[in-house]
Amino acid sequence: MASELSVNKGEIIFQEGDRGKGFYIVAEGQIKVFKISFEGKEQILHIYGPGHIFGEVPVFQGKNFPASAMALEPSTILFLPRQAFVQQIEKSPALAMNMLADLSRRLREFTIQIENLSLKEVPARLAAYILTLVEEGAEHLQTIPLGKERSPAVNVSLPVSKVQLASLIGTTPETISRVLKKMDLAGFIKGDGKNILILDQEGLAELSHTGRL
Repeated sequence: MASELSVNKGEIIFQEGDRGKGFYIVAEGQIKVFKISFEGKEQILHIYGPGHIFGEVPVFQGKNFPASAMALEPSTILFLPRQAFVQQIEKSPALAMNMLADLSRRLREFTIQIENLSLKEVPARLAAYILTLVEEGAEHLQTIPLGKERSPAVNVSLPVSKVQLASLIGTTPETISRVLKKMDLAGFIKGDGKNILILDQEGLAELSHTGRL
């Protein structure tokens, strides 16, 4: 039932308020889901890579998209029409359970994001984001032994620019640069552009809660 679509960098896939006729899956590339305020300020809600579903809320509501989506790079996405997918769900309870599990995970992510934006300082938000990269890429991350008494270092790569990351965690690119430098001086990480070597994952986890740097 899916149709394959190719989208260019910067191409809008849907805009907030558009009628939701179906949902999408990222096959290749990177998609951002975002909202624009009345003042024109952008707030990135999610950045999705291959395998992630987006725009699925209207599948169950039958209403409009609550946010907009744009390709951050040349991407291939799959479009699944709402009516055909709902009919398939009626035939397959397991598919319905998988969708509920995905929506529950997404709700948990939103809860954490709201908590970070409203209650935590920038160092805590940034540390939490870096740890999310570790969690999401656990199977493919490169580790480097640091000795018997220390956990191995983990190498992660920021999937977005500092401008996009700043929008995602509610700060400025300049602040991100300053906080990364402080994390480096504190011995939590070693930074080299988009590549980050996590030297103290336990310390980074504590920082994500306390925000004290």
